[in-house]
Amino acid sequence: MTAALRKPSTAANEVELCGLRATLDLSGALFLAEEDILIVSDLHLEKGSSFALRGLMLPPYDTRETLGALAEVVERCRPATVVALGDSFHDVGGPERLADEEAAALRALQGGRRWVWITGNHDRALPEAIGGEVRPELRLGPLTLRHEPIPGGVSEVAGHLHPAGKVVLRGRGVRRRCFVTDGERMILPAFGAFAGGLNVCDAAFKPFFPKGFTAHLIGDGRLFAIGKAMLCRD
Repeated sequence: MTAALRKPSTAANEVELCGLRATLDLSGALFLAEEDILIVSDLHLEKGSSFALRGLMLPPYDTRETLGALAEVVERCRPATVVALGDSFHDVGGPERLADEEAAALRALQGGRRWVWITGNHDRALPEAIGGEVRPELRLGPLTLRHEPIPGGVSEVAGHLHPAGKVVLRGRGVRRRCFVTDGERMILPAFGAFAGGLNVCDAAFKPFFPKGFTAHLIGDGRLFAIGKAMLCRD
């Protein structure tokens, strides 16, 4: 199947990132068609079981749901490479707690393609048995793919902050996961089912976008590109 036929959702937004054509998928994944790379961030697999170990009981289906969503976008895009930008597991013991069914689903996703795990603050080490490559970051042309963004004039794709944007329409507030970018840097939304989000108006984002940004909010069936001035705090 050619790259032209391997497309993200028809609801996706296409932007330019450091001269590269980047497609923002409705799932929360980033697809670089010319490089044939699919990028996701903050899967936080086994978050439910991690909380259960501390006596906080959540429905134990987050890993299944997250891998199901990932399988759907991988099937549509058929990328040669998948890069997971850190915090793929909620803690270092997450890989060992994977149920047999979820472990098999992950192996199936890795089959026939390059798979790169970028380490994050929740999963600074991953076992060899998890498959794929484990790296602290990955260079891709003008971009560096890493977990935590670095302040300053760097060109990168990162995660970590779990961006979410809020707008008020007709007196009603709407808050959604989002991609946030200024054309040189992009921070991806968290892909995990239990991951949550931090409002992009929070001071944590300011060092990375001192001249402003566009937030691409993931709506029901489409993405909405919203300038910083139109976004509001929680």
